[in-house]
Amino acid sequence: MVLEKEEVKDLAGLARLELSTEEITRFTGQINDILQYVEKIKEVPVEGVEPTIHILPLTNVFREDEVRPSLDKDTALANAPQQEEGFFRVPRVLEEN
Repeated sequence: MVLEKEEVKDLAGLARLELSTEEITRFTGQINDILQYVEKIKEVPVEGVEPTIHILPLTNVFREDEVRPSLDKDTALANAPQQEEGFFRVPRVLEEN
């Protein structure tokens, strides 16, 4: 598969990119190089090869959840810069419309 300059120009238009004539020429060559490489990769025999997402097996490293004692509300709020009705008071980050 080889792209022509006009096709790259059309693609740029779809992506809403304004490219100069020099950029279109350069990108046409670069895209065609990429497409040639993809075609070369397609030649690799992959029959019998399991698809992989990661090169290493994934294992869950999280510990099991277990209930443990924690701070009571008063201790947790003791050093809070601001509190209101037993809760931490934080600055508003979203404006109401």
